[in-house]
Amino acid sequence: MRTFSLLVKPASWSCNLRCKYCFYLGKNHLYPGPLLKMTDDTLRTMIKKFMSVDMPSHSIGWQGGEPTLMGLDFFKKVVAYQQKFGRSGQSVSNGLQTNGTTLNDEWCKFLASYKFLVGISIDGPPEIHDMNRLYASGKGSHSRVIKGLDALKRNHVEHNVLCLVSASNQNKPLQVYNYLKDLGLFFHQYIECLEFLEDGNIAPYSVSPIKWGEFLCSIFDEWYKNDTKKISVRLFDSILVKMVDNYANVCAMSENCRQYFVVEHNGDVYPCDFYVRPELKLGNISTGDWEQFENSAAYIDFGARKSCLHEKCLSCKYLKFCAGCCQKNRSYAGANPENLSVLCDGWKIFYEHTIDRFKILADQIQKERLLFPQTQS
Repeated sequence: MRTFSLLVKPASWSCNLRCKYCFYLGKNHLYPGPLLKMTDDTLRTMIKKFMSVDMPSHSIGWQGGEPTLMGLDFFKKVVAYQQKFGRSGQSVSNGLQTNGTTLNDEWCKFLASYKFLVGISIDGPPEIHDMNRLYASGKGSHSRVIKGLDALKRNHVEHNVLCLVSASNQNKPLQVYNYLKDLGLFFHQYIECLEFLEDGNIAPYSVSPIKWGEFLCSIFDEWYKNDTKKISVRLFDSILVKMVDNYANVCAMSENCRQYFVVEHNGDVYPCDFYVRPELKLGNISTGDWEQFENSAAYIDFGARKSCLHEKCLSCKYLKFCAGCCQKNRSYAGANPENLSVLCDGWKIFYEHTIDRFKILADQIQKERLLFPQTQS
């Protein structure tokens, strides 16, 4: 089998926050209930079958909703089952994406002990973050998130920051970038907030396509000037990996959307967390296995859709990096009848502005590899 990873939603859409732009809260119609939780039987079965797959490494991302609502004992079982069903010398890694509000020293000591990589969501300083990332009461979550971040640092948990770029912060790229930097966060992920209304038009809280490109340009200029050796920006790193190694290390830059499986709280399996839809359900882990899901017609067809590109994409000099953009950004008929990414113009602004300097950085990496071959991964 090909190498793949899992993105597991053990609490489904359940969350202690009610972020204004959350796309996954809408899954309460698909999975109704006040607080959904993965059972021990489902967890055990999922991990046992996953660890039995012959791959060089096994990677699981725990996401939501808010996965820490499962409680610390659940994640202690995660590690215990991985150890029980893993073969000697088998590599397994865990990532936890969290809003950070529930983290404390007890959580972080555990996460550090078992080398979880934690992504914490921060959209910028409090006046920006608290515009969208709210408790159900309407209270902002920023102050509690910072307490969670402090707990990560205090317990030496490996962590990065996920910043959602939306209408709320799209005009303040350097304020956001420098704020995250001043917090001592040196691994940044900037993700476009792009959601659609039922009529197919862009939701008002989404980032503007042009502003997306301009946001990235501003951050790149600051990063290139001062921080190429200090700050890791995931998008920038991925572009350099593509240039130097001709390898797509993020799914949006791949030519086929079959990098991972989503596992819902009840064991239902889907091809992507943006496509948790009844018609794309691949099966359930209690009755199926990974080889079956991998070879299913629905999964193969879903993956192949990525390479069905608009003619403008085929002649674009940036297709090598963009790969037509994430499917979710180009598959809504109302706003986008041509199957062209809504963000296309923004991506072109970004690449036109940065590509020559990316080439300089790629050349530097290649020269450093010749001088210091032992540093190659």
